Amino acid sequence: MEWQQLEYFQTTAQLEHITRAAEALSISQPALSRSIARLEQELGVSLFERNGRAIVLNRYGKLFLLRVNRIMKEYQEGMREIAELTSPQYGEVSLGFLHTLGPQLVPELIRQFRAEYPHIQFQLHQSNTQTLLDRMMDGDIDLCLTSLRERDTPQQIRWAYLRSEELFVAVPVGHPLAERGAVRLDEVGNEPIVSFKMGYGLRKITDDLFQQAGIQPKVTFEGEEVHTIAGLVASGLGVAVIPDFQGIDRSQVSLLPVEWPLCRRNIGMAWIEGHYLSPAAEQFRQFILRQFDTVVL
Repeated sequence: MEWQQLEYFQTTAQLEHITRAAEALSISQPALSRSIARLEQELGVSLFERNGRAIVLNRYGKLFLLRVNRIMKEYQEGMREIAELTSPQYGEVSLGFLHTLGPQLVPELIRQFRAEYPHIQFQLHQSNTQTLLDRMMDGDIDLCLTSLRERDTPQQIRWAYLRSEELFVAVPVGHPLAERGAVRLDEVGNEPIVSFKMGYGLRKITDDLFQQAGIQPKVTFEGEEVHTIAGLVASGLGVAVIPDFQGIDRSQVSLLPVEWPLCRRNIGMAWIEGHYLSPAAEQFRQFILRQFDTVVL
């Protein structure tokens, strides 16, 4: 059974006349008759009651027409969706990002981008760096905003550096270090630590920083979000190394700059070299590169 046969059948069923259907399809009447006959032979039943050039659907034809109409509708909707997805003005961007980038960076970037491209839609995926990169490798995600990682990732992953963020030691108000202007990381070496879950970009960064400072951290809680970790610090559960975030209650938590080692994280955008990016996704990638005036690593 060929797609053309279904199209010919649908038109003939709608017009109920072989000659008019052939004219509408821009084919000869014998060619249309042969196509309908082959379709009926494949199905094993007649679909029409014939009366000269006029034909009427029988009960098998009516049943089959319902299915064909659904098939044709799905095909047309699929064509429309593909056209929208591949249009730079009406497509869709599948964007992955870290939990810690969700409250501020990502909403602001999308807001600014949609001011220029109001019809482009986004599918958003929030997770840790490794999960996002894995899903991007599988083709589920177009672009990722994550902690910049140039090591331990497949060679086909390309990176663009976007910005650097300072990380602070968070201690509860009333802690002996709370009024200090700055601290060394090894000064909290004996403190209980509130950290991020394994696999999260900030967990790897903070573990590396603790190693540089010669600290074996005693982790009392592992979380996913900065605000949760800051709240647990405020409750006295431990100290943490986190970025400064809007919404952290500074009346309960003190964020102390770190003199040593250098405590920062680099934020980057990742994509797969050689993977197809829809025009909409490519528009967003170029927009990000312009926003941060960055270069591809």
